[in-house]
Amino acid sequence: MLETNRPLDAMSLDHPHAIVKHQTATRDAFLGGRLVMEQPSHGFRAGLDSVLLGAAVKAEAGELLDLGAGAGTAGLVALAFRPGLVATLVENDAAVLPLLAGNIAANGLDGRASVLDLDVTASGAVRAAAGLRTDCYASVIANPPFFAAESGTLASTRGAAARHMAGGAIDRWVRTAAASAAPGGEVIFIHAAPALAPLLAAFDARFGAIAILPFAPRAGDAASRVLVRAIKGSRAPLTLHATRALHGEGGRAFVPEIEAVLRGVAPLVW
Repeated sequence: MLETNRPLDAMSLDHPHAIVKHQTATRDAFLGGRLVMEQPSHGFRAGLDSVLLGAAVKAEAGELLDLGAGAGTAGLVALAFRPGLVATLVENDAAVLPLLAGNIAANGLDGRASVLDLDVTASGAVRAAAGLRTDCYASVIANPPFFAAESGTLASTRGAAARHMAGGAIDRWVRTAAASAAPGGEVIFIHAAPALAPLLAAFDARFGAIAILPFAPRAGDAASRVLVRAIKGSRAPLTLHATRALHGEGGRAFVPEIEAVLRGVAPLVW
């Protein structure tokens, strides 16, 4: 698991004391302090996956769409690395929406980011009525739940309601991404490697120029996560990149490339 209950790449700004009640939200620093995010203390907490997803965006300008944005970490990471982007962050968890709006304001991004209260899997008519545009966004990103509900495997660190999704839901996430992306726009998902098959099938049915970048804890380990990127309207063949290790041979230190991403020094190059 690359997402943990405590963000691997975040520095907590909360210092609990024994006489203080347990907080319902924490403030965590990302990208070496360039972003400060308030997020739930339980359930899904943004960590390495969210930073990798935001750092993977290649679009230099235009509009970014973050589907299932949560507290907004991935989308705001993308804005930090790509000053030419503006973003729409889609979320429908009533408990998280105030944190999302607050994080945009607290990081001085009111002029570059807006929130849309919407279920990612809603029909096209519902999406349009909510204000989500079609054929518009230069980059669409998502970190969806990892496994179907019927699998019985709890593999996502999202809250209980978001750990699993109904069968076929991943296809609906990709459907929304495909409808929303501009012609020639990129669509990027981060996902658990064991759950790649249905995600890849959904991408293959709609996109070309699919690129898969696996990540493993260390060199020689099986991949735990994958970034999958595709281009709307392309017919280029699939590219499978070499697996990248997150940590060196010993200890928990990140390899220099990943450390640079986590410190906000450089986006992910792939």
